[in-house]
Amino acid sequence: MIPLYFDPGTGALIVQFLAAAVAGILLFYRTVLHKIKSIFGIKNKEEDDFMDETDNSEDTK
Repeated sequence: MIPLYFDPGTGALIVQFLAAAVAGILLFYRTVLHKIKSIFGIKNKEEDDFMDETDNSEDTK
């Protein structure tokens, strides 16, 4: 069996690769899920535009 040596640069490269892979998978999943929901016309409450509901309570003072 050949012993393997990982220097700090190689370890950092592996960690960066794993972090990028996880981020890529999550973004891909969210994009596909959003497209599927838009096909069926499903919209979550947190996706509503924040400008739809305005708070006018300060304007009446």
